[in-house]
Amino acid sequence: MNIQDLANSIDGKLIGNDDFFSIDGFTGKFTFLNDSHTGDIVIRHWINDTGIQMAFNKNIACLITQTPKDGAIEMAEKLNFPLIVTDRIELANAYALSHTIKKYSPNSTNVVITGTNGKSTTSHLIYHILNAAGFHVLTNTDSESEFNTLIDPMVSKLISDEVIENGALDYLVIEVSEVQGWLGNLMENHAALMSDAANPKVAVITNIAMDHIGLVNSIDDVFKEISAVPKAIGDGICILNHDDELVMKLDAKNPFYISMSELAQKNAVYYNGNGIIYDGDMILSNEELPFTSSHFIQNILSAIGATISLGLDMESIVEGVKSYKALNRRFAKLNDEPLILDDFAHNPDGIRATIEETKKLLQENQTLYVVCAIRGSRGVEINQLNVDALVESMDDSIELILSSSCDVVNDLNFVEENEKDVFFNTLNENDIHFIHYDNLKDCLSETYKKADKRDIILLIGAQGMDPAESLLRDII
Repeated sequence: MNIQDLANSIDGKLIGNDDFFSIDGFTGKFTFLNDSHTGDIVIRHWINDTGIQMAFNKNIACLITQTPKDGAIEMAEKLNFPLIVTDRIELANAYALSHTIKKYSPNSTNVVITGTNGKSTTSHLIYHILNAAGFHVLTNTDSESEFNTLIDPMVSKLISDEVIENGALDYLVIEVSEVQGWLGNLMENHAALMSDAANPKVAVITNIAMDHIGLVNSIDDVFKEISAVPKAIGDGICILNHDDELVMKLDAKNPFYISMSELAQKNAVYYNGNGIIYDGDMILSNEELPFTSSHFIQNILSAIGATISLGLDMESIVEGVKSYKALNRRFAKLNDEPLILDDFAHNPDGIRATIEETKKLLQENQTLYVVCAIRGSRGVEINQLNVDALVESMDDSIELILSSSCDVVNDLNFVEENEKDVFFNTLNENDIHFIHYDNLKDCLSETYKKADKRDIILLIGAQGMDPAESLLRDII
């Protein structure tokens, strides 16, 4: 491989000199500029002349960017430094992932998980089951789903770092954002690109619903993005949610189905109300499940389907599920009296499902306080869908409290006036009483004071609600 071949592979244009780039000089690592060393390749969305000078001084093999600015090209030419400019940085990151797996983890069995909701919990469940069975596993899933994109080379870096430090991997479990973009522009076929790069034996597609408004503007757009994934999987096994109408329209070569009701297919695992059934036998009863809410049971079913498809023995699968502890902010209990639950519900389906499950916990004369963080800097459309989901979920047992979380969010998550207005206007039009707080700490403090010990407080939302647990430590 030479640098021109790399540039051609990612539809890039080479600027600068490729004389010192060779297979011997390249370490095989794709990484970030601050973490780079001699012979590494750096991928950055943008770079300026100062960054080029820094890369030159670090003696990296080359730098790939989508946006050279402030004299970057001139500096590369002056220093005779190899710079590749591509219109689609996701191609570079997909190339990096594929190259990294082939170099650092060629013998691992790989799994990808995509869909609108439940990706992180499903990924973490699969990781836990395999890890508990004694295998060396790596996942890019974290509690805030920060590493599931092709925006940067993070996943490639995680893999190479883990193998260098701890040895060969048995399994890679890679969470893939179903829709991704940068600066308001859709990265087309993101999920398929990453899935293809991972070369998985098994893929999970959880569901197809609306999120990422602006990058996609209709459910048909979401379906189009996800529909390319089964083709990228090829002869691998696709775990499909039989209860999702759009998922069932996907053209998968080797499907394995999961459902919240009985299925006749042999290649299926389902929930019958009393427990989880596979091949005619109950493998886990309700009492043995780590969650009892339906949307989390779907995640368990997907993880079981995936690990069955990987050939793991049933005893290890069952023990892995029984010993699982949830990720942060996945219907997590933060307090007993009043009961405070915290969930990452941040799109319409997540909001409806989480409120519905919480309602099941209510007893007579209890109040449910739904505390919702408005999504900041995400546009009017997704906030309109979110408030519509709230309206559909309201009843006489619920009191609604909103937060703009101005005290805890950065400028990338600041709630704009039009985003706040769409909440206020929709709720007023539907005669739904609500209280709004600019600051999350005030919101949590006043709600806690208002609630009786028998009541339930449900915290929902994305970045604007992330700091709630730490703030509550000073309030409760």
